[in-house]
Amino acid sequence: MAGQGGRLEHDDPGAIPQVARTTSGDERVTRDILLFIGGVGVLYFGAEWLVRGASRLARSLGVSPIVVGLTVVSMGTSAPELVISIVASLQGNPDLAVGNVMGSNLANIGLVLGISAILRPLHVSTKVVMREVGVMVVITALLLPLILDSQIGRLEGSLLVTMLVVYLTYVVWRSRKDDPEAPHVEQQQETGDLSSRMILRHSALIVVGALGLVLGALAIRESAVALAEAMGISELVIGLTLVSIGTSLPELACCVVAALKHEADIAVGNILGSNIFNITFVLGVTSILSPLGFHPDVLRLEFPAVMFITVLMLPIVWNRLVIRRREGFALLSTYLLLFAFVVMG
Repeated sequence: MAGQGGRLEHDDPGAIPQVARTTSGDERVTRDILLFIGGVGVLYFGAEWLVRGASRLARSLGVSPIVVGLTVVSMGTSAPELVISIVASLQGNPDLAVGNVMGSNLANIGLVLGISAILRPLHVSTKVVMREVGVMVVITALLLPLILDSQIGRLEGSLLVTMLVVYLTYVVWRSRKDDPEAPHVEQQQETGDLSSRMILRHSALIVVGALGLVLGALAIRESAVALAEAMGISELVIGLTLVSIGTSLPELACCVVAALKHEADIAVGNILGSNIFNITFVLGVTSILSPLGFHPDVLRLEFPAVMFITVLMLPIVWNRLVIRRREGFALLSTYLLLFAFVVMG
């Protein structure tokens, strides 16, 4: 007893008891989880308002539907990944930025398309297969030589953005060739909608949406970094798992609704377009603003997983132009296996 009493006398009187420290730590983790969930919600509504405002403004100004779809809508679906990656990179968390993009592309194909196909088989058109799937595979493969040194600098970022510009130019040209009257008809239909009041309203929606994206991204970045530290795991893994799944929830909701409404081309096209934009637009713009130096595990684990599930799309849709329920289960199972492989690797 005397020994114990002596030891107690020498204890730091200002020390925090272990139980109190544990309780405080649990409270911080709970706060960070709530902050993350709130950030995802703000991010979702911000992206929704931004796309809605920009689409309506573009149509009011007579911009053709194909241009709106390929620019405003596609960029809007990748806006959460873009803002999170930019914020993470500028604040010194490049692993979180890269892990977010890799994890999002992995989740879009395996999780989102997998669940959608399980709910209802997805019949896709030849145009979607020949264009988006092929372009997605090629662009994903072309990313490899650009990241071999575990860096994406401004030069590599410029090349990625150039790929996107070339792709969009081709798609717009092809669409106008297939339906040259569409822009003219759209412009005639929307001319009467042009007014200063509507322009201000749409512009305000864009500003509010953009603000929501930034605030949501800041909340997600702060909570993700704190959770990574609390759980003793890397920011790369947090970006690949928690953050990427959170940013893929809007795509999951849209894809499921489109599948249930027999709009498979919209569902599949949205996912494939989002993956193309994530690599070219998100990684490209982020690295131009702030060059990315990331962990070598991206080359060892994350990129091979993304490349594998991307190539897996080819045999699934090439023969029958349909993603059936069994292929949906295959995609979802592959995603879960790759997810475990990357996290445990």
